[in-house]
Amino acid sequence: MPLTVTSKEREAGVITVCPAGSLDSNTYTILEERLAQIRETRPRAIVFDLKDLTYISSAGVRVFVIIKKALKATGGTVALTNLQPQIRKVFEIIQALPSLNIFESVEELDRYLAAMQRKVREGEVE
Repeated sequence: MPLTVTSKEREAGVITVCPAGSLDSNTYTILEERLAQIRETRPRAIVFDLKDLTYISSAGVRVFVIIKKALKATGGTVALTNLQPQIRKVFEIIQALPSLNIFESVEELDRYLAAMQRKVREGEVE
């Protein structure tokens, strides 16, 4: 599934970004480009509404990490809302990774994340 990204300024300096579809190594640049445009406006907050995000790979997670660091450097914040269960699971897994070196490659990590998201969607894992 391709990725589409919409955004809207909810109030002065607060932008809501809504990615829809699959955020992976083939589509992450779509979100990166939109965020580069948004950063030019110097927002104080970006809220990601992830209700329509169906899949995320490590390349997609990287986009969130980069924008969080960029906004933090300018005193801004990032928030994630409406995460699908499989997307929430990826962020839970990623939070544990800095202390664990259990993946041999990005490809192996992406295979693991894809399998976990499938299991969550199918109700095998909470």
